[in-house]
Amino acid sequence: MSSFTFPRAVRIPLLLALTGWLSAAAQAQTTTTESFDTGTKTTYPAASVTLGTGSWTFDDALLGTDAQDHKAGAQAVRLQQRGTLTMDFFLADGASTVTVQHAAYGTDATAAFELWYQTQGCADWVRVGQPVVATGYALQTASFPIGVPGSLRFQLRKVSGGAARLNLDNFTVAAYSATPPVSTVGDDQHLTMGNPSGAVADVNQPTNYLMEKPQYALSYHRDQGKPNWVSWYLAPKWVGSAPRQNDFRADNTLPAGWYQVSTSSYSGSGFDRGHNCPSADRTSSVPDNSATFLMTNMIPQSPTNNQQTWAALENYGRTLIDAGNEVYIIMGSYGKGGNGVIRANGQPDRPVYAETIDQGRIQVPKRIWKVLVVLPQGTNDISRVNASTRIIAIDTPNDNGMTTNWGQYRTTVDAIEAATGLDLLSALPTSVQQVVEAQVDNGPTN
Repeated sequence: MSSFTFPRAVRIPLLLALTGWLSAAAQAQTTTTESFDTGTKTTYPAASVTLGTGSWTFDDALLGTDAQDHKAGAQAVRLQQRGTLTMDFFLADGASTVTVQHAAYGTDATAAFELWYQTQGCADWVRVGQPVVATGYALQTASFPIGVPGSLRFQLRKVSGGAARLNLDNFTVAAYSATPPVSTVGDDQHLTMGNPSGAVADVNQPTNYLMEKPQYALSYHRDQGKPNWVSWYLAPKWVGSAPRQNDFRADNTLPAGWYQVSTSSYSGSGFDRGHNCPSADRTSSVPDNSATFLMTNMIPQSPTNNQQTWAALENYGRTLIDAGNEVYIIMGSYGKGGNGVIRANGQPDRPVYAETIDQGRIQVPKRIWKVLVVLPQGTNDISRVNASTRIIAIDTPNDNGMTTNWGQYRTTVDAIEAATGLDLLSALPTSVQQVVEAQVDNGPTN
């Protein structure tokens, strides 16, 4: 029997076509997309709706079809107030990543939403990453790294914006892959490792108000007069020869009508104006250093904790940079009541306990914590975090009698999360978080 071979001019196009077909087929087998273009729901009260992928529960949500609904097809989900959208079914193949399109409805103000998932057989829901703010009036795409095998389902929750409505469309789940998904969060950003409390820049969230500055990002608590946490990126580009500015001052970028803690608010209290993002971590320019002296970056910190224990930890963090690393750092405080000391006019030190200062406007924390994620200088930082990554987690009392050796206060990220209710390192794939957040650092301290 004679054989037949396609000529080269035919073989190559055929091969390319076959490769493309196989790729498309594989994609079709490994992704699930809900376009929201089937089904009908024209009112907000809770009800289940049958869509192309299955049944979903809409609560304070509907399927919008009017001209102000921003949609990719015939209709899109419209959420109001604290609306939720929940899968009533489980996806058997897990999830690697999720993407969803979003926009503010019509000309409404901005609003934020979160993605949560639940694994089959578990009653708890787990938040993925940080809230996404729907801004502008055209569909944008948000991407969430998941990395969870097994059956699971998803829920979308509107978490801010009050009466402002938002649209969601084209919800796509890529099935679980053993290869960790690559985060879309950029390297070298202050929130690369996640937004621990899901803070948003919304005046209706005064106890968890997001402030993003060129030098650091923070969640501010208006009623406590201090940050819940501050997050910043440290690398050689942030360290230079700019002198310490010492220009402590109120932060006039707070929303109108909010009390602005001033440079004198701590006077005579027995507590230092304790930096979260340290002055010495921002010496590349005078403006960068000056930004660390805003009072929104301060907490009432006992003198020994601030000047000795914490100073030693901060200095150590900078030695890691000198050794060729880059470090993502998150610091915060929790609880109420600390032990400071009043030193004045050559008199003996007078210990003082306080729960608030500045006529009750500033809460004195009971505990102060910090997490450092240490990576060799490089790129694709989220994807490089693994079980061997050094993560230093510290939780200290806000006490003037504590030891100056910061290494004595090492703990786990999990323990800090349990104490604070935060979701630290939330941008990491869940499978990676489960490993690295349970480890206690045992590396050097100087």
